Amino acid sequence: MEGARVVGELEELSGAQVIADALREQGIRYMFGVVGIPVIEIAMAAQAVGMKYIGMRNEQAACYAASVVGYLTGRPGICLAVSGPGLIHALGGMANANINCWPVIVIAGSSDTNQETMGAFQEFPQAVRSSMYGRPGACYVDIPGDMVTSKIHTASLRTVPCCPHPPLSSANPATVREAVLFIKDARKPLVIIGKGAAYSRAEEYIRKLVDICGLPFLPTPMGKGVVPDDHINCVSAARSRALSNADVILLLGARLNWMLHFGQPPRFRSDVKIIQVDICAEELGNNVRPAIALLGDVKSVVQQLLDFFRIAPWFYPSNSEWWLFLKEKMKANEELSKAMAVKDSLPMNYYTVFHTIQPLLTKDCIIVTEGANTMDIGRTILPNYLPRHRLDAGTFGTMGVGLGFAIAAALIAKDQTPHQRVICIEGDSAFGFSGMEVETMCRYNLPIVIIVVNNNGIYCGMDECSWKQMAELGEPSIVAPPTSLMPNAHYEQVMTAFGGEGYFVQTPEELKKAVVLCLAQEKMPSLINVMIDPSSDRKAQDFTWLTRSKV
Repeated sequence: MEGARVVGELEELSGAQVIADALREQGIRYMFGVVGIPVIEIAMAAQAVGMKYIGMRNEQAACYAASVVGYLTGRPGICLAVSGPGLIHALGGMANANINCWPVIVIAGSSDTNQETMGAFQEFPQAVRSSMYGRPGACYVDIPGDMVTSKIHTASLRTVPCCPHPPLSSANPATVREAVLFIKDARKPLVIIGKGAAYSRAEEYIRKLVDICGLPFLPTPMGKGVVPDDHINCVSAARSRALSNADVILLLGARLNWMLHFGQPPRFRSDVKIIQVDICAEELGNNVRPAIALLGDVKSVVQQLLDFFRIAPWFYPSNSEWWLFLKEKMKANEELSKAMAVKDSLPMNYYTVFHTIQPLLTKDCIIVTEGANTMDIGRTILPNYLPRHRLDAGTFGTMGVGLGFAIAAALIAKDQTPHQRVICIEGDSAFGFSGMEVETMCRYNLPIVIIVVNNNGIYCGMDECSWKQMAELGEPSIVAPPTSLMPNAHYEQVMTAFGGEGYFVQTPEELKKAVVLCLAQEKMPSLINVMIDPSSDRKAQDFTWLTRSKV
């Protein structure tokens, strides 16, 4: 095995070496962490057996990175931390992984076994947690400090073979047949593709289902690319109209939670029939009772659906009233978005920024986005053509994930597809959560392109003139709006401080030039600080956030 150490029968190994060997045997290749006593030896042992260790600046970002490895590769990444404060910092990443259903293993070193419950250095109550079968999530393993450094004879070791990928479960064939009849009877069908479909590697089968049946589909943010966004059947540009009018919805690996407004009116029809496909039985019927519940792996269940449609072919007509209704809205929204983008006033708005960036990106780039309007508007304008190529705040709505996600994605790309680029687009507020991780990017020569869309605040900020006028009124902690950040902050200088490339841009021409220069840089990261109008906002929405309006 590449990178593995040959162990003699009479050799003594430390606990750290045993841990590293076991992780390697399980097909785990990436470890992220912040080391301290007693886990330094584990990181060194992991490197000795060929695993890649990335030293991060915060355990939370390390855990975000490790969880994305699980999502992108199907094998969990490792987050290595000390106990106590280290574990506390990692909890945010563990919670995010659990909610997003991504496999990750957090390993922390605690006090020696003879000091348990005595108030030892950084002692914290620990428990071993593992994911529920069928739904990936975070698993925590606590390693006592004396176990890391103690020795064991190789003859006493019990080796465990590599755990295979989880078995793929299928749904009841009779229920699948019933689901096919529901789809065929639909007047306004819609397929919703969630990130569970992306995780299950179901893209080939879902694409075939869309093509042979002519079904309109709507991807969730991280379901984008399972079927390419430029596919003729993609109705993302008419999202609200599609959701609120569909009479039969095939829900593939997506949950009817806040991201889909709980499946409730007015966002959905009160009489909508949901065909729910999910690997987790507990998720079936959550918030909305499905007309058909298909318990099983998305890839396997879609293959079952295809088998029925091959036996009795059916195609939804492209000239139906439903398609015309959706295309009308798609055209109107696309025209509105373009109209907002071509405004030549300065400072720029969000739409100008994204429409300037979009033509410059390759179809295989991985796009990481976070930060309220930055993430939401970017999702509508920057298309994805391949599965698992968009990473964002996810189901937990977690801000601060972006740089950790980008580091993990760039590390995997460096190993598997060296010329693939990772583009990390951040709001200025979101960048602040983990901005010091740019040093990590520089240290490991990861050519990530960070674009900070800077509106001087959280949701909205103040321009420099307004800030000065406000400051004259009194103490900023009393008079400054809670959403405001320092105007015209030079975030690009954080990158240049560590040896990366930094650009401060204020016009579309400057932005285009900077993006081209950054994409040409293949050895070091870069950061483009893009100043936009502090009052810039997204186009008016048909429904308020979380559908607060129930009219």
